[in-house]
Amino acid sequence: MSLIFEPKPTPVVEISGSKQKFPVNRIYCVGLNYIDHVLEFGENPKKVRPVYFMKPADAVIADGHNVPYPAHTKNFHYEVELVIAIGKRGSNIKESEAEDHIYGYAVGNDLTRRDMQISLKNKGMPWGPSKGFDKSAPISAIYPANIIGHPKKGRIWLSVNGVIKQDSNIDQMIASNSKIIAELSELFVLEPGDLIYTGTPSGIGAVFAGDQMDAGIDGIGTLMNRVV
Repeated sequence: MSLIFEPKPTPVVEISGSKQKFPVNRIYCVGLNYIDHVLEFGENPKKVRPVYFMKPADAVIADGHNVPYPAHTKNFHYEVELVIAIGKRGSNIKESEAEDHIYGYAVGNDLTRRDMQISLKNKGMPWGPSKGFDKSAPISAIYPANIIGHPKKGRIWLSVNGVIKQDSNIDQMIASNSKIIAELSELFVLEPGDLIYTGTPSGIGAVFAGDQMDAGIDGIGTLMNRVV
């Protein structure tokens, strides 16, 4: 078989303490998964279920790399998130077996064109372009679960230019990691290489060219990117 052009290299993410890399297959994201963030959007937490959407695999950008301010927005937002890295194939996975499919965890930032997202939602249109643009998925190195375990709690935070903007705990997620994996695996066959950004707490806000975003999750790691 011959190809009409050479395919792009598979996007990869660093693995902490290893020379090996984690090849990215798909990026799934969860919206409205912290009670305080649901309230921040003016919604009733009792009536809102986490929603799922996707970013392209090549949206990943590594710790320490610059993030270009995207076109078609004047309200560019950060969203710190716990990221699950899938290491085992599965569909219709039981919650009790979900952790068997996890390779490790990372710190992520679900960058968003907020004004575009709001405009598209108000028009009843898909808001994929507000989330799935180039370099919209910063991610730290992945920390293998066989080393750090499966964190159930830990401070999750993000600062801009040294000022804390988001500060919560991953035990405040509405849907647990296992619940997210179980639900996603009913919609898609989860594959090794999939990443799941599990949602953000309150405190989202805008960044501008020159701003530095630092983020972290206790027991997992940190992530830094500067907007240019």
